[in-house]
Amino acid sequence: EYVPYGNWVHELWSTNNTCYRYIGQSFITTLSHTNRLPITIHYPYEKSITPERFRGRIHFEFDKCIACEVCVRVCPIDLPVVDWRFEKDIKRKQLLNYSIDFEICIFCGNCVEYWPTSCLSMTEEYELSTYDRHELNYNQIALSRLPISIMGDYTIQTIRNSSESKINKEKSSNSRTITDY
Repeated sequence: EYVPYGNWVHELWSTNNTCYRYIGQSFITTLSHTNRLPITIHYPYEKSITPERFRGRIHFEFDKCIACEVCVRVCPIDLPVVDWRFEKDIKRKQLLNYSIDFEICIFCGNCVEYWPTSCLSMTEEYELSTYDRHELNYNQIALSRLPISIMGDYTIQTIRNSSESKINKEKSSNSRTITDY
């Protein structure tokens, strides 16, 4: 079918004009990102600072535990294993063994929130990767170890989140305290 030359040029120009506009917008967006810092971090050597209420690995204090098994009841997957025996002479439960399998744990924090004696707490540790999944089953000795804080390690550069750094610029520069374990 014959299309007049004028209509064909007009259609080509309007189509290309829209195409050039989209290409130009994409190019401007790309150029606007050239002055920004990279978002990614080099993980083993740079670590981001965890938020204050970060739910990491659970820390357990054996001496504070009264073997009430509240942690087992509030856990959505009945994860903590509490072994105890009743001591008749002191009329109390004696804790024998306490373990949590972090292969199954969903880090919901219910066990920490409802614990009456505050013997459980969440740490900043999030590196729980192992080659053997059985190593993720922590007993009371492994749970009682406190993680090494990344703030004290001079070989690791800590990176703050961009939104967190904006908040800190409004406040004083050292307003946030990081607990060294």
